[in-house]
Amino acid sequence: MIETIRHNDKVLAIIVSKDYRKDGISFITPDDFTLQLGYMNHPAGHKIKAHMHQPVQRETIGTQEVLIIQKGAIRIDFYSFDKEYLESRELSAGDVILLISAGHGMTVLEPVTMIEVKNGPYRPEQDKEKFEGRNDDTG
Repeated sequence: MIETIRHNDKVLAIIVSKDYRKDGISFITPDDFTLQLGYMNHPAGHKIKAHMHQPVQRETIGTQEVLIIQKGAIRIDFYSFDKEYLESRELSAGDVILLISAGHGMTVLEPVTMIEVKNGPYRPEQDKEKFEGRNDDTG
């Protein structure tokens, strides 16, 4: 299952459930997203031709991030651009989320191990504006 979280016609996040299955390669994000999220499912023996990525210059505005939940569980709270709480989702081991726009906060529900991938270079003092959220989740 793939779920798209929206607010006022803006995509805030895309969640790929651990149960999602599809043969071959499918890209979940549109071509104009800063980060491209793809899903691949191939049988044993499948070959992906050797290749290199060319040094193509790209310009990005904003920061998008992917969280891959390896162990445990978290709740992600979504906020509008006006910092209003909108809704929440719980993620657990095997789930993946692409956080695209507006605000978010997280609460660890079970001890969690996760991997974060985001566009860089990352400059915390410029990239992040903290605010009081649903449960004072200003971390």
